[in-house]
Amino acid sequence: MSLIELLMSNGPSGFGYGSTAEEVTAGLSLAGKTVLVTGCNSGLGLEAMRVLSLRGARVVGTARTFEKARDACVAVGANNVALACELSDPASVRACVANVMQLGIKLDALICNAGIMALPRLEKGHGFELQFFTNHIGHFMLVTGLLPQLTEQGRVVMLSSAAHAMAPRAGIEFDNLAGEKSYSAWMAYGQSKLANMLFAGELARRFAGTAKTANAVHPGVIKTNLSRHMNPIATALFGVAGPLFLKNAAQGAATGVYAAVHPDAARISGAYFADCNVAKARADAYDAKLAGRLWDASEKIVAQLPAA
Repeated sequence: MSLIELLMSNGPSGFGYGSTAEEVTAGLSLAGKTVLVTGCNSGLGLEAMRVLSLRGARVVGTARTFEKARDACVAVGANNVALACELSDPASVRACVANVMQLGIKLDALICNAGIMALPRLEKGHGFELQFFTNHIGHFMLVTGLLPQLTEQGRVVMLSSAAHAMAPRAGIEFDNLAGEKSYSAWMAYGQSKLANMLFAGELARRFAGTAKTANAVHPGVIKTNLSRHMNPIATALFGVAGPLFLKNAAQGAATGVYAAVHPDAARISGAYFADCNVAKARADAYDAKLAGRLWDASEKIVAQLPAA
């Protein structure tokens, strides 16, 4: 089998590398369902919102500013709800949670899509390395704050990445969350993506005995504005490899959408998906002790953040 044939083949779910979000939702009616999508204004988030809306779902679309979220919702042309949620700003995250609650919105799924990647220099938010703070702590605050709004069969989908394999050997460097002892752009990004996976795993354990699920997904390697911080050499390689190996947004949104709404995914929790199928992650991504420690550390971080 050639590389192209291998990439385009489907797995046990009936979908694979080349499947699109429209294909994995074909024939599904999501009327009456509500899904929150972070980072709805571009790339995978925008495509996920478009397809979910196409299938009849109401989408709570969040972006860094209300204006960006509103414009994205208008562009999709559906009756969606636009909210601001700047994940690196605790006040913005708390306001988003409060708005969802005040509007009385019950959520059938959350797709935690937004994030930042490979910051070339160390940047910090509230004393913590910014990728860890934005990609993990911001979503940790959002999801845990919205758990009361999750329906009885609600699903939480964390967009992780195969780049979780680049995380430090220790998994999470609890003694270097500020990044001041050492900093590597890709190692820090990998740590944040491993944190997304550990969070999903611990959430799944806490959902045990219910019909709620939590999973992590690798969307694939996609050329979106997430790559805007990459160095010129890496950006050039993206440009050369793109036509051959990189997914487009329609393909990249498929796995997150599949995990969030496909009936076959409703019985799977605590898993790592890639190409719309359960995949194998790095061994410590399944470490319950590490996940529990990260949860406790995250709660302590959130507790010390300013209220406004």
